[in-house]
Amino acid sequence: MSYLGENIPKLGFGLMRLPMIGDAVDIEQTKQMVDLFMDKGFSYFDTAYGYLDGKSEEIAKTVLVDRYPRERFQLATKLPAWLGAKNAQEAQDMFRTSLKRTGVEYFDYYLLHNLGANRTDVFEKFGIWEFLAEQKKQGRIKHLGFSLHAKADHLDEVLTKHPETEFVQLQINYVDWDHVTIQSGRCYHTAVKHGKPVIIMEPVKGGCLASLPGEAEKLLKAYNPAASAASWAIRFAASLENVIVVLSGMSAFEQMTDNAACLRELKPLNSEEEAIIKKAAGIISNTTAIPCTSCAYCADGCPQKIPIPQFFNSFNNYKRYGLLPSLLNSYAFAASLANKASACIACKQCEEHCPQHIAIADWLKETAKVFEKKTQ
Repeated sequence: MSYLGENIPKLGFGLMRLPMIGDAVDIEQTKQMVDLFMDKGFSYFDTAYGYLDGKSEEIAKTVLVDRYPRERFQLATKLPAWLGAKNAQEAQDMFRTSLKRTGVEYFDYYLLHNLGANRTDVFEKFGIWEFLAEQKKQGRIKHLGFSLHAKADHLDEVLTKHPETEFVQLQINYVDWDHVTIQSGRCYHTAVKHGKPVIIMEPVKGGCLASLPGEAEKLLKAYNPAASAASWAIRFAASLENVIVVLSGMSAFEQMTDNAACLRELKPLNSEEEAIIKKAAGIISNTTAIPCTSCAYCADGCPQKIPIPQFFNSFNNYKRYGLLPSLLNSYAFAASLANKASACIACKQCEEHCPQHIAIADWLKETAKVFEKKTQ
């Protein structure tokens, strides 16, 4: 059975984590990466209104739009109506701003950005679904969908309410496949149930699955010494059916080379590799500092409205993978929607409700020490 985007080469270039020189994006290296990407036959680029404080869309114009014929590539971007828009007009203006920044007349794939929790309601309140449907009718959008960081039940609700959705973008990787909060597997199957093809984001979990705990790395290397850890994660995602592209936020030329080699001629995981990667996922999941199950009993009634499970998930990922820079964005985003870990007043009512008997107040202090000194 055919599906939208099935003929697009499976690697997508995510323009969020780009090579840097100090605090600035390395434009020349990014151009080289774009050239290699295009030379290898790939064509899908993903940006967003808010990436890199709005600079990602401008960079897309510089490294791609100004240098290649429009028919050579697919360009996707996203509208975050919840990000500072006070009314419908300001939210709609984000779309117009994206057109201006990128210098294109239309977007191949356009997304309502990051549905979930009360963010979903903002798109309804501002009439963004209807506004973007009109933009599509006028030819400024070829295909309309949304990205989501929420549970499968929420995804099911949105797709039921908006069957006009053409595709969904989901966080999918082998460690999060059975995760009780992220629910990669359940979300994927929900999209398939609704007949929607999937764009995969975070296949390497923000770079975390490129640098594994020793035991997991040995397991993968024993089977295939030449394969990088990242290539296992990319192949896991690309082996799924009904996938338009697997996005990778590549921040170095070497990463582009590795990912392009992996997906230029995709070899889906065989049954033995599937078993190995499942075992590796178990090893990674068991190297956990805080035994939090994300039940969220602790967060209910927190007077400071601290998203405790999300912060503990970030802390555990830091301890597992040691890749602090790639985790700072997720921490800062969660804190911006609620409150920082350092806002804890140690009332400890959360600890009274924790089935795992975690010393939550103490761990929040440790979390703040790790993340907040880098996000001030």
